[in-house]
Amino acid sequence: MRFAVFVSLLIFTTLGATVYGQDVWTLQRCVQYAIDHNISIQQDVLNKRLARYTLLQSQLAQLPTVNSTGAYGKSFGRSINPTTNQFVDGGYDYLSLTGSANVLLFGWFAQRNTINRNKFSLDASQADLDQLKDDVSLNVATGFLRAILAKEQIHVSEKQVDLSKAQLAQTVSFANAGRLPELNVAQLESQLAGDSSNLITAIANYTASILDLKTLLNLDFSAPFDIEAPDVKVDDEMTVITTKPEEIYQEAHKHFGSIRGSEDRVAAAEKGVALYKGNLYPQLSLSVQAGTNWASNYLTAQYSNPHLTPIGFTRNGDTVFQPGYDIATPVIPFGKQFDNNFRQTVALNLNVPLFNGWQSQYAVRQARINLATQQLNEYNAELTLKQNVYKAHNDAISSIQKYAAAVRAADAAQRALDFAKKRYDLGLTTTVDFLVTQNSEYTAASNLLSARYDLIFKLKVIDYYLGKELKL
Repeated sequence: MRFAVFVSLLIFTTLGATVYGQDVWTLQRCVQYAIDHNISIQQDVLNKRLARYTLLQSQLAQLPTVNSTGAYGKSFGRSINPTTNQFVDGGYDYLSLTGSANVLLFGWFAQRNTINRNKFSLDASQADLDQLKDDVSLNVATGFLRAILAKEQIHVSEKQVDLSKAQLAQTVSFANAGRLPELNVAQLESQLAGDSSNLITAIANYTASILDLKTLLNLDFSAPFDIEAPDVKVDDEMTVITTKPEEIYQEAHKHFGSIRGSEDRVAAAEKGVALYKGNLYPQLSLSVQAGTNWASNYLTAQYSNPHLTPIGFTRNGDTVFQPGYDIATPVIPFGKQFDNNFRQTVALNLNVPLFNGWQSQYAVRQARINLATQQLNEYNAELTLKQNVYKAHNDAISSIQKYAAAVRAADAAQRALDFAKKRYDLGLTTTVDFLVTQNSEYTAASNLLSARYDLIFKLKVIDYYLGKELKL
């Protein structure tokens, strides 16, 4: 009896440390938390954002390219004056400003194909994100059901321990009264020890399943956490199995992210082929350029104070005069130089690709190989989805059969235990036979739990392919 009390205290302490002060989580809460905190999902969100920026950049590339350059410097020695284009000696300061714009008039729809390719790539990124969210939801549902099964197994083991404790107490009283030998007491003490060990194992399994579920949620291991075991009516859930596997596949094909993503990548690859083929042909563009400059040695001549200077006499004695002026050479003002030197250029540019080391031709061939690869990926995604749907449907059918058999076995084992207990209380059966029946009932109850939650999971997999919300 002291051993039974010790085992009971150990179980109470272990179980109490497991569930005391825990925060209760539902499946919906677990799924939403995992979607919000899963690292892979966050990485896919960044990939989608990058794809959106790539699409935006390709759309803005349709606008003309505009550039402006400016330069200020000082020249030394003999050089060409940028304003007069004449050779000058000595140093001078200079400033130049230039602006240009260029727009593609016709390039065999290269920009449109680029935009469409990036748009399909963005759609593929969104499909990948949706698929990953669905996969994470299914993984969380799997871990959640596994934890619930472990938690329910604790209750089954507790019931077994309580039954063994009651039988041990009754057997001790019978042994004290001389109705049963001490061997029966020892056998039941051994049974209670085994049942207690099973309970501790069940608690450990539940703790391990909670840690696994926290890993799926990316939740701190030290955070308070417990799960709510919902009352799932299996019979109501089994209505989904009436749907034929081909109908399930057709429904999954409409919304499955892996299918939509592969279709978008095929479409993007097709636009890629058209894009690179367009690079093999001439392109017509329009360019506009304007600029001006200033130089510190760009001088002008200013004449003032006209006068006559005698330079000689004629034969007749008349004085010969030479007209003269005072000449100044100031630098032409900054604003006037900019105005005088302002120049504009408008040009139509025709770019004809002749030879570039076969880069354009190989780009087309690589694009075609990429298209063929994406088409194979699309076919493989459809084939994999169909195989998984048919397998999931077959697994669900098998689980229904296993669950029905487990229900019958558990009912029969419970009835056998009830009869065995009555016979044992009347002394009509041995302790060993009673313990065999009791252990059979425990095994049947455990198998029923496993079959029940396995069936629930298989039915949730069908919901997953049908695009339904995973909830209990």
